[in-house]
Amino acid sequence: MTLREFVAWGAERFKAFADAVVAIAMTLLILPLMEAVTDAARMQEADASYGTGDFLTEHQGQIVSFALSFVLIAVSWLSHHRLYDQVERITAPLLWINIAWMFTIVCLPVTTALLGAMEADPLQAALYIGNLTLTQITSLVARVYLLRHDGLSAAPRDSIRRGAIADAATAALFLVAMVIAMIIPGQGYFALFLLLLTPLVTSLMSRTLPGNLPKTRMKGADSGE
Repeated sequence: MTLREFVAWGAERFKAFADAVVAIAMTLLILPLMEAVTDAARMQEADASYGTGDFLTEHQGQIVSFALSFVLIAVSWLSHHRLYDQVERITAPLLWINIAWMFTIVCLPVTTALLGAMEADPLQAALYIGNLTLTQITSLVARVYLLRHDGLSAAPRDSIRRGAIADAATAALFLVAMVIAMIIPGQGYFALFLLLLTPLVTSLMSRTLPGNLPKTRMKGADSGE
């Protein structure tokens, strides 16, 4: 498919596909716990004293990691939905940027399973929080692309710019959290609470970054060539 065909391609089919990918990824997060429940049932058959409380205590790490990742994917999807709600056209580069974003989303169930099922170590922290960082970075790249190519989105440039700054702030906080988690295995994931500082960091970055990114008029985007 040529770039010209992508320029004329509407965004609705892409949005539906992205929504489906996110829904599947969110569903896959629960699978390790489903398997754990099956194993717990077998344990109870062998030991009648093993109960629900024992299961919850034994798998609390998996439960917490499932809930955390579920919320983080939901937040990423909400941000993605707000961004693409007013996107009217998809180009080849924008499509591949979003395929990269979806790749980071479908990888999260794997890094989440590692987080809950194995003893914490620096590489595990790098994989999990690094995964989240890449999700944010691909979202940032998409916003920058839309800012540099007029005619793809009906959203005001200021709105897209604010979203880009928020993405940059969140990615930076993820990177800081990753460093802390790698230094303090087992407890370092509490560093993700740094994300609560996102509004503050976003506000500071908004004051220091240039007001506008250079525009790149995309050939054929407005004229339909």
